[in-house]
Amino acid sequence: MLRAAPALAALLALAACSALPESAGEQSSSSRDRPPQAAAPQVSNNPQARQCLADLGLTQASFAPLPDQYFSEGCSTLNTVKLSSVRSDRASITLSNLGPVTCPVADAFVAWARFGVDRAARQLLGSGLRSIETMGSYSCRNVGGSGRRSAHASAAAVDIGAFVLEDGRRISVLGGWHGGSAAEREFLRVVHRSACKRFDTVLGPDYNSAHHDHLHVEGVIGGKSYCR
Repeated sequence: MLRAAPALAALLALAACSALPESAGEQSSSSRDRPPQAAAPQVSNNPQARQCLADLGLTQASFAPLPDQYFSEGCSTLNTVKLSSVRSDRASITLSNLGPVTCPVADAFVAWARFGVDRAARQLLGSGLRSIETMGSYSCRNVGGSGRRSAHASAAAVDIGAFVLEDGRRISVLGGWHGGSAAEREFLRVVHRSACKRFDTVLGPDYNSAHHDHLHVEGVIGGKSYCR
């Protein structure tokens, strides 16, 4: 029994060593191999972003702030929102196919939809606006035929394909710019000119063949708009 004591003491010493915490340089292989946790994307929180969201909220538009994200070189969605619907003078106007859009462009879009599009529809076509069909916003791509990033690559542009009225009529850029009734053609040109008062760049079917089926609105006007 006495000779077993040294062996028992040795076993206790080994057990105590195995219970010691790992030092910084002696982490287990499982902890070393574990990939680092990526930080969750954050919504823009600078004063300008907060003010823009507050202003957008006052319009009674339905929207949700989105987290800032960086993608490939020159492509990002910073200070963007998901805009679902906007208010007209009398009702809600739904938006389809619209992805992330920068808050300033969303704010300009809301005002244009209400004051430029819905009111023009009532005056020229005798019916209010029910919905706006877009062809998207964010897309990581260059301007056609160039090496310069499009405004779509930073979610600062929206393409609009058609407008649906409360009475069910659908006025598309493709079918109505050169076709359709005289009132429909005038309506599309009025909303195009109205957009030029709110956006930095506005392009339509008369600009080039790439825009034969939509209106492209981009940025927020800060001086003279590029309107084609």
